[in-house]
Formats: sequence, structure tokens, C-alpha cells
Amino acid sequence: MSVIDRPAQPGITAGRVFQRVIGTELPVAARAEGCTIWDTDGRAYLDAAGGAIVVNVGHGRVSIVDAMERQARAFTYVHGTTFTSEPLESYARAVGPHLPVDDPAIYPVSGGSEAIESCLKLVRSYHLAHREPDRTVVIARWGSYHGNSMGALDLSGREPLRKPYEPWLGRFSHVSAAYPYRGGEAAAHALGDTDRLIAELEAAIAEAGSGRVAAFVAEPIVGATLGAVAPPDGYWPAVADLCRRHGILLVADEVMTGFGRTGRWFGLDHWGVRADVMAAAKGVAGGYFPLGLAVASGHVYETITRPVGGRGEGGGFVHGFTYSHSPVGAAVASEVLRILETESLVEASAAKGERLRALLTDRLGSHPNVGEIRGRGLLVGLELVADRATRRPFPRSARLIETVMVHARASGLLLYHGTGNADGTNGDTVLLGPPFVVTDIELARIVEVLGDAVERAAAEASAKLG
Repeated sequence: MSVIDRPAQPGITAGRVFQRVIGTELPVAARAEGCTIWDTDGRAYLDAAGGAIVVNVGHGRVSIVDAMERQARAFTYVHGTTFTSEPLESYARAVGPHLPVDDPAIYPVSGGSEAIESCLKLVRSYHLAHREPDRTVVIARWGSYHGNSMGALDLSGREPLRKPYEPWLGRFSHVSAAYPYRGGEAAAHALGDTDRLIAELEAAIAEAGSGRVAAFVAEPIVGATLGAVAPPDGYWPAVADLCRRHGILLVADEVMTGFGRTGRWFGLDHWGVRADVMAAAKGVAGGYFPLGLAVASGHVYETITRPVGGRGEGGGFVHGFTYSHSPVGAAVASEVLRILETESLVEASAAKGERLRALLTDRLGSHPNVGEIRGRGLLVGLELVADRATRRPFPRSARLIETVMVHARASGLLLYHGTGNADGTNGDTVLLGPPFVVTDIELARIVEVLGDAVERAAAEASAKLG
């Protein structure tokens, strides 16, 4: 009898799992390989979302498990204030050349939210060391997602997630999303023109006051909240230039876009832009270990860590987590990095992403309820609408995307979805992010099943609304 099926002893209340999804009985995962997950009933699911856009090198990689085991047999845990480790030092040297940060120093943590929180503290520590303590304003964007811890959630501009906790939020500022499809729509808090976006950001900096803005934080390509939205051409170079001119640190959230997901090593690489501080997670360890990275440029690192008495105060970095700087995590990340390099999987993400978008365009490009198909590499999004001509979304009450998910899952396809993109409440997106080892046959199946699910769900929602 499994632990799942074992009844509680008389008079004793059994423990239980507080599931991520409330009110739904979830299948029990049994094993996974490549792009497929099987449950304990033997049913197979094609993982078209890589979990939560996490799995890049594929499920079931024996060499990663072997690397994890080798390190675990040596030692699993040492505190980051007491020891460093060879796996960690080796990984830092190996990953450095790929990072879109000059002379990078990595601070390993346990995931994306911790990475963002660490980046925010790096920003504050830098300005304190630089003798600019009044730089306390951080600007992010609406339509963004940076994590679910309180600081990361406050930084995020994803309104449905913010709503229950609004009384505890409000320390950070937001400007419009760089969202060409809905640019100019006030309800979407979106602009689609580079000049207008930069003018708005410059106005926000001026409103905050000279020397008050500490950082601008954004995703190079917006993933979960808007569904693979890339900014207009010229946006990122202009943002980088504006930040430099005002002494503002540019913080890139590459949690979802990093490690090959967009067909380049990092999202910023599409525009040749370098960040001052960067967050990464998800693809760092490909789902094999909870791992994230806060990355500081050499300038930021040296400013924070130089001895007191130089220009600025130094003073170090007052921060830390119990499970940061994990040697096992570093061993896993090193093997994931090796696989990405030796199997040319970043290049595969670019090529297969083009193939996926072409297949989707053939199948759904003229569908009246598909507003846009977009993305880079194997980060591909569909925006679903009630009216293609006006871009009017389905009302939230129609639960369109939930119905798409149900139909897709019934056919053995796992998707990632978003809501509220159009106005904070309404709007539906599908986000695809399969492992980079996805085959042509699997790509075709993703499109076939998704196409059927969209058609069925849209017809049902339209009928329900009359």
C-alpha cells in the first residue's frame, strides 16, 4: 500500500498536502522522460510547457541524476558563511561567459523569487556603498511577473496575483508594459512604441526626483503574465542608455527567458544589451534541483565588497539564505550547462521555435479567436480573443482558458496559461515552452491537440455568452 493510499490510524488525523490547485484532484506523477510524463495509472502527458517553462534539457536525464548522486555522496550541505565548494567555484567559471553581464559574480539561491529578492538587496547595497542612500525608488512594469514572495510580488505588475495582498504592497513604481499587440490601450497599461515607452520611463525618473531612482527591473521578453511578448525594436538599447545616463542599475529578470529558452542563451542577447544585475532560475537546473542565481556585474560586485576607506563605504552584502550556495545544486547546474553546450540545445530551441510558430500559424493563424501568435525560440504564446478585429477579450466569467486547458489535458497535452493580460481581469493566453529535445512529431501533436482545444473552448464560450 502506498503512502498516498494508507489510511490514518483510528483517532489520529493524517497529514495532508496543501496543493497548488484547490478543489481539483490531481493525478500522481510516476515517471518522466524526454517530453513525456506518466502518472500512476499509466497515462502519458506531453509536457508542452516544460512544467512552468522550467524543463529545458528534457526529463529523465541520467547524467544529471548521476552528477547529483556523486556530489551527494561526497557531501550535501555546508553553510555558505563557512565553506565554498569546488562544484560551485567550477560552475561560476563555466557559466560566466554565457551571462549577459560583464565580469559576473553569481549568488546562488533556491529559485526565482529568492533571486529577485537578492537582486533588490544588491541594488540597495550598491547605492549605499556608492554613497547615494537616497536612491530608494525602483521602477518595474505593469504586465510583469517577478515572483511570489512579498518583495517580488510588489515588483510584479500582474494584477490578479497582486489583488489579495494589495494592502501589503505599494513600495515600488510601475510604468507601462512594452506590449505592441495592446499598445495604447489604457486598460492594459500598455504601450507599443519605443519612443513613447522611453519617454514615459524618463518622465517617471524625473517625477521621482534627481538621484532618487535606484533600478529599473524588467523581463527581456514577458513570459507568464502576457504570453511571450517581445518589446518593439530598439526598446532595450534605449532603456540601457537611459539607465546609464541617470546612474540607474538595469536589472534583467531572466528567470524564464534564460538558458536558451528564447533561442539565445539569454533574452537580452537578442538586443546585445548587458545588465548590471540579473536574476535567473528555471532553466539553470532544468527542473532537477531548486536553484536560482542573482548575478552582479563586476562593477556592482566590487563596489559592494571593496574595503571601507575606498571611494564609497563597501560594507559587504547583508543578506543570506540557509540553502544558498548549494554544492549539489551547482553540480546539477554544471551538468545541465554541459548538455546545453555539447548538444547545441540553445540553437535547437531557436530552430524548433520557428517550426512551432510556423505550425501554429498554419493551424490557427486565421482562427477568429486567435489574436496573435508570438514569441522567440521555444517560448511561444497565443493570445485568445472574443473578437479578432477589435481585440476584445473574452470576459473572465467565460473561463475560456480553463476550458482550453481541460480539453488539452483530456487529450494528454500539458499547457501553461495566463489571465488578465488585457485589463488586469480579462484576457487569456496560452504559453508553450516544451523541452528543447522536443521532436518534430511531438511539435505536430502539440499543435494538433492545442488547435482542437482552442476551437472547442472558443465555440463553447461563445455559445455560453450568446
